[in-house]
Amino acid sequence: MKTSAVSAADLARSVIAVPPLARNGDLTLNPEANSSLIRHLENGGVSTMIYGGNANFYSMGMYEYGAVLDFLEHTVAANTWLIPSAGPDFGKLMDQARLLRTRAFPTAMVLPLAFPATPDGSEKAIRLLAESYGRPVIVYVKAEGFLTSAHIKRLVDTGLVAAIKYAVVREHAASDPFLRELLDNVDAKLIVSGIGERPAIEHLRTFGLAGFTSGSVCIAPRGSTRILAALKSGDFATADVIRAAYLPLENLRDTYSPIRVLHDAVTFAGIADMGPMLPHLSNIGGDQQAAVAAAAKALLAHDRALQ
Repeated sequence: MKTSAVSAADLARSVIAVPPLARNGDLTLNPEANSSLIRHLENGGVSTMIYGGNANFYSMGMYEYGAVLDFLEHTVAANTWLIPSAGPDFGKLMDQARLLRTRAFPTAMVLPLAFPATPDGSEKAIRLLAESYGRPVIVYVKAEGFLTSAHIKRLVDTGLVAAIKYAVVREHAASDPFLRELLDNVDAKLIVSGIGERPAIEHLRTFGLAGFTSGSVCIAPRGSTRILAALKSGDFATADVIRAAYLPLENLRDTYSPIRVLHDAVTFAGIADMGPMLPHLSNIGGDQQAAVAAAAKALLAHDRALQ
């Protein structure tokens, strides 16, 4: 596992996968299934993984947090950059910092707390986590009300931020005044697009972001890797052609639930049995399963056909 300090080049070296976390029927960790998914990603060219929202780290208890960290650290390849998440509430952040600082992860992503929270309070929570952890962290911006660009700039300027995952959803990704304001305050090399393949082209072409995260890369890692390579070379037409294969599954994720659809899509595609979801989430309903299964299998077949 990568343990060296985070550099700007690290953010662009790979599509940043955001995998789900497989569990057994009794909600304990399923090592075999998680290992299968990790190998699938690594064999497809992915060398960076964030275990965050799709893995439902929001609901993970301290009773298993350390064991999950240790499993992931010892399962990924030697060159894989594994990024765990912490939070979202302040109490959990402080408890998790005590465990994180005894381990070799060079950074962790801070899950955003939507309520009860204020921008000033969220900035303070992130600062105290980074200081307790002793390493810069990844700030996850999922909504405008979480932090302002001024809050983020202060954290960056004090050396507490390794990267920013930008995931504010817009109808038109190229039109985003908040992202433009953020870029007036923070170097684009520190920011990655955080909403999958759909906005990735505009986020890199229009705003110059460093790279992108993806959930659907867990189904089709080769194609996502090729999209990133095309974007880095300025071949936006090729990136757009490849991206089209991802949109049916992405449409279902947007319609029903990005986290829940991805979790079950990995199972339906036959990559690994992800099992039940950790409450308060639940697996998708029976009336949605056929469409998700068809989209997942089609995307995997498309990925395997790439030469």
